[in-house]
Amino acid sequence: MMSTAGDKGPYPLGDTDWAVAPGETLQELLEERGMSQRELARRTGLSPKHVNKLLHGLVPLSPDVAVRLERVTGAPARFWNQREANYRSDLERIRSKRDLSTDVTWTEGFPVGQLVKRDILPSEPSDKISRLEQLLALFGVASVDTWADVYADLGCAFRTTKAFEPKPKALITWLRLGELAAQDIYCEPYDRKRLEAALPALRELTLDDDGVFRERIRDICAACGVAVVFVPELPGSRASGVARWLTPSKALIQLSFRYRTDDHLWFTFFHEIAHILRHGKTDLWIEATSSADNPREAEADAFSRDILIPRPQAGELPSLKTTDDVRSYARSIGVAPGIVVGRLQHDALWPYSQGNELKRRLSFPPIGDE
Repeated sequence: MMSTAGDKGPYPLGDTDWAVAPGETLQELLEERGMSQRELARRTGLSPKHVNKLLHGLVPLSPDVAVRLERVTGAPARFWNQREANYRSDLERIRSKRDLSTDVTWTEGFPVGQLVKRDILPSEPSDKISRLEQLLALFGVASVDTWADVYADLGCAFRTTKAFEPKPKALITWLRLGELAAQDIYCEPYDRKRLEAALPALRELTLDDDGVFRERIRDICAACGVAVVFVPELPGSRASGVARWLTPSKALIQLSFRYRTDDHLWFTFFHEIAHILRHGKTDLWIEATSSADNPREAEADAFSRDILIPRPQAGELPSLKTTDDVRSYARSIGVAPGIVVGRLQHDALWPYSQGNELKRRLSFPPIGDE
């Protein structure tokens, strides 16, 4: 048996990390039958030297040798071939763990506690290398280097301020959770005209409770080629939404409910819709806490603002003085009153302390995260 106990490295590889050569199984079989190595060599037509190396795992057990062993021992060739395949696979796994032992610091900065809390990662890895392997598996990459190639360079426009800069690994993890959630959503091929035609129906959903609109928004957008997922914010990710393309025919809108109120949620959603409809398929748009100088962000802001409260009706906003005014106005234009309050606050027509009781509080768990 080839054991890794006592191998050099900063962290133990664990008691179950070993590789059993097929020669060990063959040696046990010879002992049971009282057959010597020389006798096995004579019966199989192999040299005594080759048999000795085979028993000690120093040479591969080839398909030809497997057939010879089947004839001599009665154990099927497929048995010996499988033992050899398992042995080589285990050796490679052990070698990989030795290589990973130099990368364990890479796990620092990931929101492991939150991932454990959400049952995405197991609570008790046997060692730090195991946790590293779990994170690589979560991202679907083979190594730390490939993770960097795939995820580290986001190439995105991030609406934020320096005071609210995200923690990169938390943000990237949140993005990955969105990718995984989107895999479970079947979408028709993207159809821009169909998505544009669906905008009024999507706007009507602002009047529904969150348990209703989440399902409806997912279905409507999936029919247009857009997967909509709700993934709770991870500490440090600081993102309220993202728009990106998973394939040329499937877009993703990911929402975090970061502020837990309907005005923020719907403004962010239609902002992301603008990116899908009007901007490039190679860009990744992540929305956080404030507007940026990027003109495409300003365009998406204007799109969302005008969808929720059309310009012809926006001229009436300064005349709204009470919550009753807001309710009546919101009813007349067919939008949730909390959205009107959010606009009044944003435009400095009302202080941020006024009218918040009209905003609908949103709750989890979202669809696909239960």
